[in-house]
Amino acid sequence: MTDGETNMTFASTAPHTYGELVREASRRFMDAGMEDAKIDARLLMQHITGWDWGRFLMEQQNPALPEMAVRYEELVAQREAHIPLQYLTGGQEFMGLLFHVTPDVLIPRQDTELLVELALPHCEGARVLDMCTGSGCILLSLVKLGKLQSATGADISAKALTVAQENARSLEAEAEFVESDLFENVPGTYDVIVSNPPYITADEMKELMPEVFECEPRLALYGGKDGLVIYRRLIPAAKEHLADNGWLMLEIGCGQGDAVKQLMIENGYEEVNVHRDYAGHDRVVAGHLQIAAGKESLRQHVKEIGNV
Repeated sequence: MTDGETNMTFASTAPHTYGELVREASRRFMDAGMEDAKIDARLLMQHITGWDWGRFLMEQQNPALPEMAVRYEELVAQREAHIPLQYLTGGQEFMGLLFHVTPDVLIPRQDTELLVELALPHCEGARVLDMCTGSGCILLSLVKLGKLQSATGADISAKALTVAQENARSLEAEAEFVESDLFENVPGTYDVIVSNPPYITADEMKELMPEVFECEPRLALYGGKDGLVIYRRLIPAAKEHLADNGWLMLEIGCGQGDAVKQLMIENGYEEVNVHRDYAGHDRVVAGHLQIAAGKESLRQHVKEIGNV
């Protein structure tokens, strides 16, 4: 920086209009390498003012209130340091619903909506379990959009469950939450089990954006060296908690379709299919378990042995 240059912050300079604040923030975000610089700058302003986009356009030529400029600078500085926008605003939309998020939970992604869309047709009158529920976005979306008999979310993180419970209250969605290492403390059986477990590989962790690698909970991201550690535990364990003809539906990383499908087939799941997201990437593996048929097959096998 030369003697003639200054590091411009909103709180330390002459009064700015709201529009000038947003344009300056956008420039700083672009300098920091952010793809959605203009959108992030606008959304932070809408967050602190409570305005929609139309109201901002009406107000953008007006001088910003000093307290607004100070608050905006605080948020811009944090976003400039790659703190995710959603953690600064405290919310993220998913399936048309607004979910509260904190650094204790993953930020809901649009890719995950495919899991909800695939599960919904199987959820009418169903007992549904969401394993690794995090913010509760999958489970609570199913509750709000479907007609479930019951809804249970499980997570190893007590802090994540606090966020999920807050979302259930704000959305007026009836659900039960259990602190559990996978199925350790989960009672009963379910007609549908959904899960978006940790699946990022060791190599992929190194390539994550700073917003993800440094800010989102690693417990909810890292799936072991090959990303499949949790699937190897979850898929066989789920069999003890699925009702007859119950469905297991799992979000996966884009290169894990064949491996997770094979794990489900090896564990006796039927009609196992890999579903692609709207970008054409493998995103969900789903299959069902015919327990009654399996028991009948076992009885027949025992009977045949007895006749030998």
